Amino acid sequence: MADEHLDTELRAAIEAAVENSNAEAAAVAFHDYETGRHFEYEGDRWMHAASTIKVPVLVGAFAAIEDHDLTLSSRIHVRNRFFSAADGSAFRIDPARDANSEVHTFIGKTMKFPELAYHMIVTSSNLATNVLLDAVGLERVQRTLQELGVEGVDLQRGVEDQRAYEAGINNRVTANGLVQVLRLIEEREAISQEACDHMLEILEQQEFRSGIPAGLPDDARVANKTGEISTVAHDTGLVYLPDRQPYALAILTSWPADRTDGRRDTLATISRLIYEQLTGKEED
Repeated sequence: MADEHLDTELRAAIEAAVENSNAEAAAVAFHDYETGRHFEYEGDRWMHAASTIKVPVLVGAFAAIEDHDLTLSSRIHVRNRFFSAADGSAFRIDPARDANSEVHTFIGKTMKFPELAYHMIVTSSNLATNVLLDAVGLERVQRTLQELGVEGVDLQRGVEDQRAYEAGINNRVTANGLVQVLRLIEEREAISQEACDHMLEILEQQEFRSGIPAGLPDDARVANKTGEISTVAHDTGLVYLPDRQPYALAILTSWPADRTDGRRDTLATISRLIYEQLTGKEED
């Protein structure tokens, strides 16, 4: 009964934050290891994944290592030519549109698996993502997610596949789905403990901190992945606080394409609301 009251209170606070921000919609879910509480607000609502899809891709990539198809020392050829899921036509990642252009300097050369995984998550490199996805195989990642029982993650293509986007072929996620993926990693059930430790180490180095981490105190440790395109702004991650167990959180928001201000502030506001309710502390 106490959780029901808290859930109602939190849903009302999230609704107010979304309304004040002029976002079109929001979806939120968390699992708190301290209390065992699971909360969702539109938790099964599908949204364009943007770069949050890179967390499930990370799981699939490490599955390839566990199956000895790749190793941590594997060198992977970096090329910038991929094939659309819509019609098989070739496309490239424009370095001007990529979150990080460092991987582009390696085109025609090789990079080690951990370097590509790092840039896929930490600097959100789209080129690194597609190179890894090609090396592992889209169907292989899909199969890994299915074998792990993941629901709420629909991986259909690589990133920046404009023809597929125009054809309505998109990667989609739900807040519940992303929390499930995070829980598999945190609980060391996604592949192996060693693989999960590697994934958490990468996620904790995240450079983009204006979403979930911005709503938390300075002593919080966050392993997260953001995702933002013209119509959505998301963040998902594991939050570690002193003297308590962590919680897994996903915040998804959709926006009018011409509205760019306030997106990250809204993510931070919702993150802060959850932190304050779970801990009973108010963040200044």
